[in-house]
Amino acid sequence: MPRPSTVLATLYAAALYGFIYLPVAVLVLFSFQGGRFPIPPFNGPSLQWYGQVFADGKLTSALFNSLVVALVSSGVAVVLGFLAAYGLARFRPRGSGLARAMLTAPLTVSTLIIGLGLLISFNMIGVSRSLWTVGIGHVVLNLPLCFAILYAQMGEHQVNVERAARDLGANDLQVMALVTAPMLAPGIAAAFFLSVTFSWDEFLIAFLLSRFDVTLPVEIWSLLRSGLNPKTNAVGSIVFLGSIVLVLALELLVFRKAAARSPPR
Repeated sequence: MPRPSTVLATLYAAALYGFIYLPVAVLVLFSFQGGRFPIPPFNGPSLQWYGQVFADGKLTSALFNSLVVALVSSGVAVVLGFLAAYGLARFRPRGSGLARAMLTAPLTVSTLIIGLGLLISFNMIGVSRSLWTVGIGHVVLNLPLCFAILYAQMGEHQVNVERAARDLGANDLQVMALVTAPMLAPGIAAAFFLSVTFSWDEFLIAFLLSRFDVTLPVEIWSLLRSGLNPKTNAVGSIVFLGSIVLVLALELLVFRKAAARSPPR
């Protein structure tokens, strides 16, 4: 007979995962709703709302815009975060502690404040709102996260390998690109995919800094202004499926290979 502690732990785990995944399960279930309203009773299954999502030019355009903004802004944020982390971890210039604090400070600032600040700044210099300004906003949002992840990964155990590369004739750029970056590949991948996730879901900055070309969260908000719509459930299910595929790819292609390469303790 299982011990009470085991039963309690099982019940707690079930409640925890239910709390996290039950809303997602409901969203996916009612994306197959046959009626016009995504509410009980369930009438289906039907794929009509998925067909309407791909037939809706505004939704597909917003989906593509979100994908482009997320990938490009995350790539820029990871490169800038890596360069900042490498410079502050390896060279330790004067005032490096203050620089680290300034780089990570935006993590504690509301996205609403960041978005308003960027909106005012762009208006002052005469830059029109577009997907470019949304991308810049997402770089500002994700750069501190990328820096924090990569700076934490730059341990002392890598310094000896970098010194050995310099002894063999490599310059600083070669060491950074051919030695440090490959050793930090799992951290770089984690920073990139987290940035993609945050950029994909971000609403406030995208809403404040976009005009005609909008991202998916802004388009979904526009749909919800007219009431519940099963198309929002369908597009949410598509996004959730994409997120699951990304997580599985990250686990299989990056983290497991890194764990296989690491020496046993």
